[in-house]
Amino acid sequence: MINISKLIGSGYNRFWHNKNFYRVVKGSRGSKKSKTTALNIIYRMMKYKWANTLVIRRFSNTLKQSCYTDLKWAINKLGVSHLWKTNESLPELTYIPTGQKIIFRGLDDPLKITSISVDVGILCWVWFEEAFEIETEEKFRTVVESIRGSYDDPEFFKQVTITFNPWSERHWLKRVFFDEETREDDVFAITTTYRCNEWLDEQDRKRYESLWKTNPRRARIVCDGEWGVAEGLVYENFKVSDFDIEKVIHETQATSYGLDFGYVHDETAFVALAVDQKEKKIYIFDELYEKGLSNQKIYERLVEKGYEKSTIIADSAEPKSIDELKRLGLRRIRGCSKGRDSVMHGIQFIQNYKIIIHPKCVHFIEEINNYVYAKDREGNTLNKPIDEFNHLMDAMRYAMEVFMEKRKARAVPSLY
Repeated sequence: MINISKLIGSGYNRFWHNKNFYRVVKGSRGSKKSKTTALNIIYRMMKYKWANTLVIRRFSNTLKQSCYTDLKWAINKLGVSHLWKTNESLPELTYIPTGQKIIFRGLDDPLKITSISVDVGILCWVWFEEAFEIETEEKFRTVVESIRGSYDDPEFFKQVTITFNPWSERHWLKRVFFDEETREDDVFAITTTYRCNEWLDEQDRKRYESLWKTNPRRARIVCDGEWGVAEGLVYENFKVSDFDIEKVIHETQATSYGLDFGYVHDETAFVALAVDQKEKKIYIFDELYEKGLSNQKIYERLVEKGYEKSTIIADSAEPKSIDELKRLGLRRIRGCSKGRDSVMHGIQFIQNYKIIIHPKCVHFIEEINNYVYAKDREGNTLNKPIDEFNHLMDAMRYAMEVFMEKRKARAVPSLY
């Protein structure tokens, strides 16, 4: 007999038993929301023989290392691995006694979602993991509309489970599921934090707690699961929108790449962008955002992405790293220009453009939603940005130097 309270621990009892149509968890990092959801789905599917589950993330290539892995972990945690069949290639999970299925899809292929059918029971449950990656409510609604039909069982219920970290209060998830005046009917919504995770590693727990001392603004989001507040944003004219990357590159004929170095405590941040000078638009179409990368690893990651021959403008504060990357094979990498007020000059230049971000650039989206102007001790806004959420923002600034230089060149009058 499984002891559910011992299995899930504290903070999720109401979530576990809830049967509202929408079951939403906004949580901090380390709040065990994904692991608890995975356990709940496996447990419930073995209880209700009519249930099949569709698991959704914005991009299909992120499913295998996240939701699929979590659900396999849940099967083993419950001690029922002999009752489940795994299919790594699809991926897919099948409950052997009945043939019920857990199906995985990405929103990057909507046709494969609308055409899903099951052999046993009904497709009645959906789990949207990392729902903050879904840039429009319309994409979300398309999937929800596929959850229809009924089943002849008094215990039958349909449910959409949504889990995410709250990056910005401007996201549609807040309006649809959390704001009293606009929220959907039939919603159960909670916020959980790392404090309800009794199995969290002690080192991680101390790291979260120390964040309150070093970076209280980030701690409110990362530790307490609060919405990122958009007040005082450095860049306000941006949107997340799916676009054809190859088409944009071809039509603009103006790409550039920026690199900000990091290592142990900060991420190495790389951004790829295309610029439409006529329409004053910057298209963000690729990123790299990872801690602990040596220069060799940076080189390998950028080669994997196909940028070996690209002109990359990097942080000139690290000339040694630039020289090493050049020796490794990034022949066209160079340092950015720095001088008095160069940060604000770069920001002001970029503010003349509309920034359009491809939804796969999730770290860029997080940063731009939280990159705000600093304040003094009295709460007055200063004419400089905060020193956080800025690695990709700096990389964008470096990449845009190319276009700043072109503008300066045009402004110099000819002597002949």
